[in-house]
This record gives sequence, C-alpha cells and structure tokens, in this order.
Amino acid sequence: MNSHLTQLQPYPFERLRTLFAGVTPPALPPIRLSIGEPQHATPPFVGEALARHLDGLSVYPTTAGLDRLREVQAEWFSRRFGIPPLDPAGQVLPVNGTREALFSFAQAIVDAGAPAAGAPVVACPNPFYQIYEGAAVLAGARTTFLDQTAANGYALALDSLPDADWRRTQLVYVCSPGNPTGRVLRLAEWERLFDYADRFGFVIASDECYADIYPDEARPPLGGLEAAVRLGRRDFRNLVVFVSLSKRSNAPGLRSGCVAGDAALLARFLLYRTYHGCAMSLAVQHASIAAWQDETHVVQNRAYYREKFATVVPMLAPVLDAPAPEAGFYLWARVPTPAGVAAGDDTAFARALFAATHVTVLPGQFLGRDAHGGNPGRGYLRIALVPQLADCVEAARRIVDFCHAWHPSDRG
Repeated sequence: MNSHLTQLQPYPFERLRTLFAGVTPPALPPIRLSIGEPQHATPPFVGEALARHLDGLSVYPTTAGLDRLREVQAEWFSRRFGIPPLDPAGQVLPVNGTREALFSFAQAIVDAGAPAAGAPVVACPNPFYQIYEGAAVLAGARTTFLDQTAANGYALALDSLPDADWRRTQLVYVCSPGNPTGRVLRLAEWERLFDYADRFGFVIASDECYADIYPDEARPPLGGLEAAVRLGRRDFRNLVVFVSLSKRSNAPGLRSGCVAGDAALLARFLLYRTYHGCAMSLAVQHASIAAWQDETHVVQNRAYYREKFATVVPMLAPVLDAPAPEAGFYLWARVPTPAGVAAGDDTAFARALFAATHVTVLPGQFLGRDAHGGNPGRGYLRIALVPQLADCVEAARRIVDFCHAWHPSDRG
C-alpha cells in the first residue's frame, strides 16, 4: 500500500458524522446546509442533450475530448472573462469535474524526486477544499498553509512562509471565489502571486468553480486568466485555471469541467491523463457543450442565490456575524460567544444545533489546519445556502431560535 495514505486526515463529512454520533435530532424535516451540493434543478436541455447522444456509450472517447467541446469551452472563457480567444487545441482541456482534475494535476506537477533539499512543497489556502491537501500528500509533497483570516481580510498571507519553503514550493493552490469565505482575489494580489511564481518557479492551480455564482450581474469576479491578461502575461505561464459545470449549471452528477491556461503545462497534463484513464463520455461531452453555450440558465441561477442571501442574511444578522459573501453560495459565520469568551466552539455549536433543530452546518475547523499559531477555521461555521428558498428560510428561523437559547457549555 502507498504509505502516504496513512497521512490523509478524515474528510470533513466523515468528521461531521463522527461528531453527530449518538445524537437523535427532533422529528423535524432535516435541512442540510453542510455540503456545497447545488440543489436547484439541472436545466432540462442538459439532460436532453445527454439522452440524444447515448449512442456515444459504445465508443471509447479520447482524453483530449471533442474538438467542438474544447472550442465551446474556449469561447466561454473569452466571453466570461473578456479575454482574447484561447487556443482550443492547446490551452483548454475537458476534465471530469474540478475535484478529479485538482487532484490529478498535483500528481502530474509534483516531482518528489527533485534534487532540492527536503521534500517538495505544495502551498494552499487555509481554510481550504480538502482535495488540495490530499493531492499534495499522495504526490509525496509536504503541505504548507497560507492562512486566510478576518484579520488579513481573507487575503493570501504569502509573507507567512519563509523563503526556504518557497524555494521548495512546486505548486500553489488558490481558490477564488474562495471556499469557504467567498473572497475574490484582487488584481494586485494576482500580480504579487505571479511575482512569487516567477521568483521561485512554482505552478499556480486556480480553483474557480464558483466563478459564475455572484450577486451583481455588472461585476463578475476577476479570474486568474483575466488577471494574467491584464498584467501582460498572455502566455499564462505557470498558471492553470479549473472550472466546472457543477455549480454553474447545477449539474454535480454530470462530472464535467475544464482546465485552461499554460499550453506547455496542459500538454504534460494531457500526457498524464492518457495514462490516468479519465476520458469523458461522449454523451457527457455533448451535454457539456449545451451547458457551456447557454447563459440564460446561469443568470436565473444567480437570481435564486441572490434572493436567498437577501432573505437569509438579515434574518441571521441579530444572532450571527454572517455577512453575504463576495461570490459563491456559502456564509462564513462566526460562532456567537458570550461576553468574555474569546472564540466560539464551532463543533459544540454544530452538534447542539443538529440535536435541537435537525439543521446541519459544517464546523469551520474541519476545513482548516493548525498553522501559524492556530486553525483559522476554528470558531466559524460554513453554511451552504444550496436548498430551495423556503428550506433556507426555515433553517434560518430554526438557527435564530436556537441561538437565543444556546450557551457554549451546551454539547447537544
């Protein structure tokens, strides 16, 4: 067995299951706000396109995907981010969702046999999407963390790592819009990150799966490729961006996304993927073509989230510090504490909330790691506003009632 498997930590939802062990919630309809699984309906035309091409199940698909799919994905990047046309043959590659691609990318990029002293380093934000750490561990790298906290405005704390770590860094994961904070990287932050990449020679993997979930139609979040173009880096050197149809089109089961950026990196990634065995089914490719081409359903999807945030945030405001995010569909809420208590106990709160209301939220510390003096997720809750509006409102009502009665000594 791969000895690195012993280094993997339990996934957040396994930790949540353990946290809730022995708890019997009340006989109320369960409302799950813990997992970022979109629950709006998948557009019917996506399923129709899938069904029309079921004959593709009898054909081995190519790893690079259909020319038309790559063309449509390249067109989407140009349309969404206002950048010059990408080369569909070299700068875009279909993948089976961002989860699979973010993991496999580290396996292709990290060189555990590099001659530099010490293990290679992969840096990632903290708190973070746990796939980054797992990918780094199984690639034979050591993970370092860039804390994103309220104190630093949830920016990447690049200065928190010593040059000795940066010199061994081969890959940096970033997430913008951020999971769980909803923070969007600014152009100046991208410029600084690119400067670090040039200085130390690492690759940037930019997870942008929430790029199409934002509140203001006139102000879509800045993306990595857009930042590169604006900063004169039109070759996208050392940058690969990951996007998905899961959130944009409410199609997490389709397992469809794409990566784009540095053509030299993508050529090597494609080589890895031909051996990895991850070609996308032709039926899924045709459904993906339909989804990437249509924007009407995405505009409506944003309107659903906009209504939920506009309704739920004011409801929670008297009891939770849970401001609306810049983008994405999460609330990053500070656990309420009585006077004189430094930080709320997010695990105790989540367990007691579940026990009293049958509402599930995710303790923030499950998304973070102890680094630089503490776990930046501790004392926070990630609340995913993914159910329908009525369920989100009912959950908010239960949370408000619970907060009025809860005390940190409660354990549920």
